Amino acid sequence: METAVIRSQAQTVEEHSAGTGDAGGRDVVDPRAVAPRDARQLSRQFFRRLAELEEGTHEYQYARSTLIEMNMSLVRFAAGRFRGRGDDMDDIVQTGMIGLIKAIDRFELSREVEFTSFALPYIVGEIKRFFRDTTWAVHVPRRLQELRVELAKAREELASRLDREPTVGELATLMNITEQQVVEGQIAANGYNSSSLDAALTGDGPEHGEAVLADFIGVEEKGLRLVEDFQSLAPLMAELSERDREIIHLRFVEEATQAEIGERLGCSQMHVSRLIKRIITRLREGMLGELGCA
Repeated sequence: METAVIRSQAQTVEEHSAGTGDAGGRDVVDPRAVAPRDARQLSRQFFRRLAELEEGTHEYQYARSTLIEMNMSLVRFAAGRFRGRGDDMDDIVQTGMIGLIKAIDRFELSREVEFTSFALPYIVGEIKRFFRDTTWAVHVPRRLQELRVELAKAREELASRLDREPTVGELATLMNITEQQVVEGQIAANGYNSSSLDAALTGDGPEHGEAVLADFIGVEEKGLRLVEDFQSLAPLMAELSERDREIIHLRFVEEATQAEIGERLGCSQMHVSRLIKRIITRLREGMLGELGCA
């Protein structure tokens, strides 16, 4: 019954296109309910009407929207190829819709090709671009990206067959690869998704408030303070005389003794000691600012 109604709708659209040229909203009551086979016939009529209408008019928007809704089955068909990747199918379908819309806007009846053959490369290309550009949280080699997909398929197959999660050894046997390669692929898969350090977690935080991920990972890196000190010290070192910089270099880089420095500079060890003390005092005051002068 539904097929007969839809075919009747297609005939009505064709008659309107040939006669009055009106493809109003009454022609297709529910475009999403049109079967794929019938959608091909209806689509030809709407594409013919779309070419005659002025872009931006209500009739043009109706014809374009109807084409999109009638051909959503193409998107679902293409998206099914990517079901094993572990992503939300709604996101994949939404991305494929972008490809469908591009195909509708660029299709011409004069090409004398089926719209389905023209649209599928657009839809699949848009989905592949989505996976390539937006889904990996960090960059990993393409080899590991492909391994992750194969691992997901193998895990799904074994899980349904064994009624439990497969082991690394079982995955390696099925995929004919080493266990080390399986582990490498599993580790690489961790780069597919990421979580914000500010993401809220269940339980109490350090101060009995809301806990976030940052409360449970990472430690204070003492070396970071040295980096800050080096950055502050660099301009102060640049202000020293060439001889003072040489003394600091000999003492704290080459770790020469005061006596060895005195021999190289032609002065006594006591004089070198006073020079080093003066230079260090100057640098300390520069680093501490007003605190050093207090």
